[in-house]
Amino acid sequence: MSATAGHARRPLLHTLLRSWTTLAPLGALAVLGATWAHHAHPFALGLVAFFLVAAVLSAVHHAEVVAHRIGEPYGSLVLAVAVTVIEVGLIVMLMTGGGSSASTYARDTVFAAVMITLNGIAGLSLLVGALRHRLVSFNASGSGSALSTVVALAGVCLVLPGFTVSAAGYVYSTSQLAFAAAVSLALYVGFVLTQTVQHRDFFLPVASDAQGRVTGVLEDDEQHAAPPSARAAWASLGLLLAALVGVVGLAKLLSPTIEHAVAALGLPYAVVGVVIALLVLAPESISAVRHAAADRVQNSLNLAYGSAMASIGLTIPAIAVASIWLDGPLELGLPPTQVVLLAVTVAVSVLTVAQGRAKAQQGLVHLVLLATFLFLSAQP
Repeated sequence: MSATAGHARRPLLHTLLRSWTTLAPLGALAVLGATWAHHAHPFALGLVAFFLVAAVLSAVHHAEVVAHRIGEPYGSLVLAVAVTVIEVGLIVMLMTGGGSSASTYARDTVFAAVMITLNGIAGLSLLVGALRHRLVSFNASGSGSALSTVVALAGVCLVLPGFTVSAAGYVYSTSQLAFAAAVSLALYVGFVLTQTVQHRDFFLPVASDAQGRVTGVLEDDEQHAAPPSARAAWASLGLLLAALVGVVGLAKLLSPTIEHAVAALGLPYAVVGVVIALLVLAPESISAVRHAAADRVQNSLNLAYGSAMASIGLTIPAIAVASIWLDGPLELGLPPTQVVLLAVTVAVSVLTVAQGRAKAQQGLVHLVLLATFLFLSAQP
C-alpha cells in the first residue's frame, strides 16, 4: 500500500515541479509588464519580489536541463553563464539606480559570493557529510587546483585595487581594470577546460576506507536521469531566456525599495550585496548539501569553488564592460576588515583541502567564519 502510494506521489511531484518552473518565468514576465509603470504599492512590490525569487530559481533549473542535454564541457558553461547573467543583471540594475554606494555594489556582491561559497556552501557540505558519514573524502588535487584559482582571482580583482597607485582609493585605472578582466576570464576558461576535458578524473567523487583515505575514483554516473529530449531542452532554453529577462527587469523595479529598506534599518549598503549573493547562490547551496548527504562531497566542493570562480571570473569582466556605460567609479578593492576575513578564509580552506578528508569540526570552522562575515557586514 505504501509502496503504491509512493509511486503515485512521485509522478505528481515531478508534474508539480515542471509546472512550477514553467509558470515562474512566464509569471515574471507578466508581472514585469503589469507593474512597469506602477509598482510603488506594497502589494505590487511584494508580487515583484516573489516572482524575482521564483524566476531566479527557475532560471537555474532550466539551465541545468540544457546543461544535462548538451553535456560537458559546454554544460558547465551554460549554468555558470546563466547564474552570472542573473548576478550581473542584479548588480547593474542596482548601480543604475544610483545611491551613494552604487560604486561598491559589484565588490560587495562578489566578495559576499566568495565568502558564502568558501565558508557557507563548503562548510555546510562538510558538516552535513561528516555528521552523516563520520568522515568525508575528496580529491585534494582537484579541489586544491580549484581553490588556488579562486584565491588568484580574489587577489587580482578584490585585494590589489586597494594597493595600486595609478588611481586614488580602491579603484583600478582603466588599463588595470581591462587587464584584471582579461586575466580573470583566462583563469576561468582555463580551469573549465582542466575540469571538464584535460583532468576530469580529478573532480569525480572518490571511494574511501574507514579512515577516510581515498582508495579510488567513482565514475560520475551523472546517474541522474537520462538526458532530456531535444524538445525539452529547447523548451528549457526558451524558458531560461524568459526567466533571465524577468530577473533583470524585476530587479530594476525592486532596486530602489531594497536601498530604502537597508537605509531604514540603519544597515550598511554592503548588506545589499550579501542579499544578492544569498539569492543567486541558493540553488547551488541546496544541491551541494544533497550531494554531501549522499557522501559525494567532491561534487559539493566542485559546486562551491566553481560558483566562487564564476562570481569573480565572469562577473568582474562583465561589470568591467558595463562600466563603460555606467556613471561613477567602480570600487573593487576590499577594506582592511574584509581583507583579513578573506585571508583567514583562504588559510582555513587550504588546511581543509590539503588533507583530502574532513571531520565535522572543519565544517563548523567554516560556518563560524561565514557567521562572522554576516555579523560584521551588518555591524562593521
